[in-house]
Amino acid sequence: MTLPDSYTQALLLAILSMICWGSWANTKKLTGEWRFELFCFDYAIGVALAMLVAALTFGSVGFDGLTFSDELLIGSKRKMIYALGSGVVFNLANMLLVAAISIAGMAVAFPVGIGLAFVIGVVLNYVINPQGNAGLLFSGALLVTAAIVFCSLAYRELARQRSLEAITSGKTRSTKVGSGAKGLLVSVIAGLLMGFFYPLVELAKAGETGIGPYTVAFLFGLGVLGSTLIFNVYFMNLPIEGEPIGLKGYFTAPKVYHVWAILGGIVWAIGGAANFVASSAPQEVQVGPAISYAVGQGATMISAFWGVFVWREFAGAPGRAKILLTLMFLLFLGGLALVSIAPLYAASATAAG
Repeated sequence: MTLPDSYTQALLLAILSMICWGSWANTKKLTGEWRFELFCFDYAIGVALAMLVAALTFGSVGFDGLTFSDELLIGSKRKMIYALGSGVVFNLANMLLVAAISIAGMAVAFPVGIGLAFVIGVVLNYVINPQGNAGLLFSGALLVTAAIVFCSLAYRELARQRSLEAITSGKTRSTKVGSGAKGLLVSVIAGLLMGFFYPLVELAKAGETGIGPYTVAFLFGLGVLGSTLIFNVYFMNLPIEGEPIGLKGYFTAPKVYHVWAILGGIVWAIGGAANFVASSAPQEVQVGPAISYAVGQGATMISAFWGVFVWREFAGAPGRAKILLTLMFLLFLGGLALVSIAPLYAASATAAG
């Protein structure tokens, strides 16, 4: 299989994952009011296809360890279950995240949901495979936690203004406020679940019986695809937002919606495979799973940028909300910077101890 042979290559892969993970949700926005449950069918197909292609290409050439097909034949069944499970956990979290995007927008769902996942994932990944300067790593996580708080406060200001506008226009206050609270709640639940998928990825790769990143990616994709068929039965009949729906809306949707949804899955999977590989580089050039995951979750800033400046989700927001958003960006960037340089100071921290 093909693995990076320098810290720079590994870091660039982590940055690629950040860009992909922060941009795929634009494809959901481009499908308009198409229900997220139907979007997720095609999204899952895109994830599974892209992970398979990565395994059959980069996972089957090179000289670093066994190939993808070798690991499928002789790999540890327990490790494979971890990899499948990571896809299932991620998929449930991501479906809730897509629902939160539909309710509250990208500028809220990502900072709250993925920001929370960032903190949980960094801590758990460091426990599983401690690499990097712990002080810098956890200081960065603390700044991200503060950014989440500021994002929530900004959204509360926006929701408050919109509820007042709803009263003026004759709409009910409860509908507007309830929708805002629901968007934040769904984002939080998505973040709690999202924080646990990457530790399962690391458990699948850990130890002498661990499987490689491309095999993990393939099994992860299968977990996403298979669980979508199960989870969507629930979400379509007991929806988070709106009325129950059937499959008719999937088959009657414009073809371009299916293209956007599949592309969204492919974009996420490119970032996912890149991140798995970055954290699997040889020890001497590895950024480490906690740092690789944390850099990837810098996607929050990418997605918040899309939401605020391209989709104009905070257009007309009060000045206080805009100040809080600015503070959120600064805190998140500061936290991401601390996490990114943590590996560079690991050796000195070890020597001092």
